[in-house]
Parts: sequence; C-alpha cells; structure tokens
Amino acid sequence: MQSEQGPRVLLVEPFYGGSHKQLIDLLQQNISGCSVFTLPAKKWHWRARTAALHFSQTLPTCPSHRVLFSSSVLNLCELVALRPDLARLKKVLYFHENQLVYPVRKDQERDFQYGYNQVLSCLVSDVVVFNSAFNMDSFLSSLSSFMKKIPDHRPRDLDQLIRPKCVVLYYPIQFPDVSSGEFPSSGNQQEDPQQSRTDQSPVSKADPGDQMKPLHIVWPHRWEHDKNPELFFSTMMKLKEKEVDFNLSVLGETFSEVPGIFSEAKLRLDPHVLNWGFLSRGDYLKVLLQADVVVSTASHEFFGVAMLEAVHCGCYPLCPKALVYPEIFPGEYLYSTSEQLFKQLQRLCRRPDIVRRHVVKVDTSFYSWTSLKVHFEALLSAGCP
Repeated sequence: MQSEQGPRVLLVEPFYGGSHKQLIDLLQQNISGCSVFTLPAKKWHWRARTAALHFSQTLPTCPSHRVLFSSSVLNLCELVALRPDLARLKKVLYFHENQLVYPVRKDQERDFQYGYNQVLSCLVSDVVVFNSAFNMDSFLSSLSSFMKKIPDHRPRDLDQLIRPKCVVLYYPIQFPDVSSGEFPSSGNQQEDPQQSRTDQSPVSKADPGDQMKPLHIVWPHRWEHDKNPELFFSTMMKLKEKEVDFNLSVLGETFSEVPGIFSEAKLRLDPHVLNWGFLSRGDYLKVLLQADVVVSTASHEFFGVAMLEAVHCGCYPLCPKALVYPEIFPGEYLYSTSEQLFKQLQRLCRRPDIVRRHVVKVDTSFYSWTSLKVHFEALLSAGCP
C-alpha cells in the first residue's frame, strides 16, 4: 500500500526468483510506500551485465522516492551514472551471495567482471547489507586478493572504503505454522505472513510409537554441483553397503542441467526412497515434518533457508563445519570430513530414537520475519544510513 504522498521506497530486483523474489514480496507486503520493479529470474549472467541499462529506461522519475533497495545482482554504479536523479536516494545494496568467493570449478573460470561490479556497487551505496557474517567477512577479506587480478594500477584501500557501510541482517524467513501438520497442496511458495510460527519452538518428534521406524533422512537442496550431491549420495550408498536401514527423501529444485549422479543414485538407492524431486510447498513441509535428519553437503552457502526450515519442522541438522553453518548451528551438528558425516548417520540409523527425542539447540525465531521486521523497517527508512 502506498502513502498518499506517493511511494517512498524503490525496490529493484534484476533476478526476481527464489529467495530474491521472496524478499521483495515480503518487503512490499509488509512495508508501506514501496514500488517494485523487477526482471524475471532468467539468464543470470545477462541480468548482471545489462539490468542497469534496462532499469535506467524504465524506472520512473518520482519526487517522493527516498530509498532505493536492490540485490547485488544489479550494477548500482551503472544505474546511478545513467540516472543521476537516483543518486540523492539512500541506496541500500543487499547481498544474497557474493561473487568474490562464489564457487567455480576452476579459479580461471571466474569472470572478474561480476565481482568487480559488486565492488563498484558497494562504493556508490550508502548501506551494504549481507545476509550473514560469513557472507560479509568472506567478501571483505577477499577484496585485496581479488583486486590483485588486475595487472597494474590497482585500486587501494577498498576495504577501508566499504567496511564502514556494511551491516549483517539475516534473511527473514516466514516460518509456516506446522503445529497442525496440515498444509495446502498448491505450489505456492510464499506463506501468509499471518501464519508465521516464529514465536513457538520447533516441532518435537518424541512419539514413542515411532521410535522403531527407520531413520528418515532428507536432502532439500537445489540439484546443482555447488550443493555437492556427490558427497551426499556416496555417503548414502556407503550406508546401504553396510546394510544400515534408512529412508530417504531427496527434494529441491531442478534446472536445465542436472548432475548425472542423481539418476544413478535413484537407481541404486530406490528401495530406500520415499520422495524424489520437487514438491509443492504443502507437500514439501509435510515431508520435513516426517523426516528425522536433514543433511547439507554444500560447498557453497551464504545463509541456508532450507536447513533452517527443516530444523523448524523438527529435523536434526548435519552440516559442514564451514561456510555459514558454524554461525548458525552449534558444534554438535557440524562435521569436518566425509567420514565424520558417514559415522554420524550410521550411528543415528542404528539409534533413531536419539534424534526423535532431541530438541535442536537452534532458535529459529531469531531468523524470522517477526523478529527481523523492525530492522528492515529501519533500513528502508529515509533517515541517515
């Protein structure tokens, strides 16, 4: 809803899909005076290269605008240069991920321009927001080495220029009300803000009648190489070879290129599989409620919505002792090696009652929209950065 004086906040998203879309929708629905301009979540590389020119031609000139908010996919430096009228706004840049440390198969494959654009955007921003301390620290600590790729006449002291603008503001999750276990089966990925379960504890699964059922393991991630499905499936196959009893749900979104390990794993693990592939929001949450353990094998993660949603639904987490995970999860839920992951899962498969009686030591409400709303309201106010 816009104020009578016109919109105050300009929300710009060049890649309107997934978590980027959910955040823009959340802000628009809950903070008054927002106007939204987006591009579809397709061809990420082209969005990063050309969105600024597109928006320079499509964003209206509006005297009521006081704040410009965008994800770091946008080259904000280009946009402000093309549209000098936007320079007077409080410019807020939100990092869902950063391109300085985003994983590539070989460092030679890293396109310097994407990270460089993010650096330039930081320099023209008033506030630079990261969704985790890991995201912020990895970006800032990589600036110097990243700029050494420039053959000569390298810029200096970028850390000193950017760091004072930086803040951490966790990605706000609208946790569903899982108390009843009933959800709509539609594919709607956006929960009703009034149905958030952020003021309650995660689900407990200590039902004595279920203690002898096989351990239900869930892997709810994008089917891409940076989530390291090879490690996960090799661990599952090792459990099968040891004749350990377990059930398996492999969820998550697929894209045009699915790693070959998925088809191989489905064949070899078929007797253990309960669910395989993308599910509607309602069915997805039902599986999380039924599962016992949620596993991440990611080689890249700056926040991790899927893991926190699973924990909220009562799953016991197992995560790498790396990336963002130590920032969110206590040490007992972290593994350092593939062998540690295997041994943890083998132990839990033999004693599923351990996880079903366990209350996970993570307060998911800390990452809820209810808790974070006031911080986003302050961020999008027209006051000083």
